[in-house]
Amino acid sequence: MDEMSFQQKMAEIMNRIRDLPESEREKAGAAAEAVTARKERITKSVAELQESLDYLRLSVKYLIFDLEATRRENAYLRKMIEQSNREAERRRRESEGDEREFGASDDLD
Repeated sequence: MDEMSFQQKMAEIMNRIRDLPESEREKAGAAAEAVTARKERITKSVAELQESLDYLRLSVKYLIFDLEATRRENAYLRKMIEQSNREAERRRRESEGDEREFGASDDLD
């Protein structure tokens, strides 16, 4: 029920309450006021819940963005480590080859 429908129904109820005898009018009026107050609290709670959901959606979007950025950074760093390891292995092999050449040239003398 939208706000306009609710207000129309409450106005109808309040008009009917005014037509009641005095003894019943107070009870019915109090009940109508309680319904109105309850409806206002529910409306306020729904608005707060909607704000919370909007904030949660935004937070999740930021977390997903951060996760994707972290994954990209992780992949980049892994490539750097692999490249560094390949270069270190290549240098190690070259230095072993150089040591063999020096060792072989010492034997010729």
